[in-house]
Amino acid sequence: MHQLAFPRMDARTFSKEDRPKTKEGHQNHSQTIRRGIADHPYITALAAIVAALVLIATIAWWIHARHFESTDDAFIDTRVTQVSSQVGGAIVDVPVTDNQFVVAGAVLLKIDNRDYTAALDQANAQEAQAEARIANVTAQLDAQQALVDQANKGVEQAKASQTFAQEENARYQDLFKKGAGTQQRAQQAVSDLQQRDAALAAAEAAAIAATKQFAVLKAQLDESKASQAQARAALEQAQANLDRTTIRAPVAGRVTKLTAAKGAYAQPGQSLIGFVPRDLWVTANFKETQLTDMRPGQGVDVAIDAYPARSFRGHVDSIQAGSGTAFSLLPPENATGNFVKVVQRVPVKITFDELPDLPLGPGMSVVPTVRVR
Repeated sequence: MHQLAFPRMDARTFSKEDRPKTKEGHQNHSQTIRRGIADHPYITALAAIVAALVLIATIAWWIHARHFESTDDAFIDTRVTQVSSQVGGAIVDVPVTDNQFVVAGAVLLKIDNRDYTAALDQANAQEAQAEARIANVTAQLDAQQALVDQANKGVEQAKASQTFAQEENARYQDLFKKGAGTQQRAQQAVSDLQQRDAALAAAEAAAIAATKQFAVLKAQLDESKASQAQARAALEQAQANLDRTTIRAPVAGRVTKLTAAKGAYAQPGQSLIGFVPRDLWVTANFKETQLTDMRPGQGVDVAIDAYPARSFRGHVDSIQAGSGTAFSLLPPENATGNFVKVVQRVPVKITFDELPDLPLGPGMSVVPTVRVR
């Protein structure tokens, strides 16, 4: 193979006359640039316009961005309900399944109600018995009132007879003293007066006894009414327990974490169904430095990560009175140890103007943008 020979070139190849002077070289370069600019005025104008537009766009974006606050530390939130049984019994029916949407009042599960039906029947019988006792005592009170009235009239009659006997006795005693009457008649008048006194005392005693018996019957009536109230309360309790054997959806929402199964035994207070209500909102943890101009009622654009092509309108509902760490399980103690200032985050509740008709659930990521100016 032939080797190509290249001429060796170094600094010594050029003579001193061929080397351009530094100052003169810069001047020549500047003149060349000026001649190029002068030769292309349209390109120069276009470059200036583009630079001006970029500057204007940057300023406009900055002015526009000052009106908004956004955060990616946000998620869909709601109050998840753990549906539990309030009575014990075997589960006989579970007409729902996982992730099913149900309306408010829909049946979620049923518990065997035979024991509670029997308890309700017994409570009904006790209430009927209490009502019968009230009716009986009421009838006795009516009869006793008649006896009291009769005894009072007997007292009035005995008083009238006693008054007549007192007047007769006084008259015959006066005649006997004057010698116009006999001793026998005077003694008979005294005897009649004593009989009338005894009859009055007996009538008054009978009236007192009748009145006291009326009070006894009235006390029995009050007791019967108390028994009726107790029986009615037991009836309401039995009815409530019977109603609780059918567990219904408290509000519209979706069934989650369904652990109830047909044939299993439900204990009172045992969680059987997780229930996500239809009422959803956004909890956004903004930095405390972003809350300067944020107020309830301000408009919000909500972007949901699961649906990136759509945007949803909402508004700021409320701002929590305190940072998230202040309500954590172990809140910070800044008075102890070495303190390092950290920008805190404050939860902000954002509600939708119109609830999205989408399968949303708590914990889904969103990006809210609040217009603060």
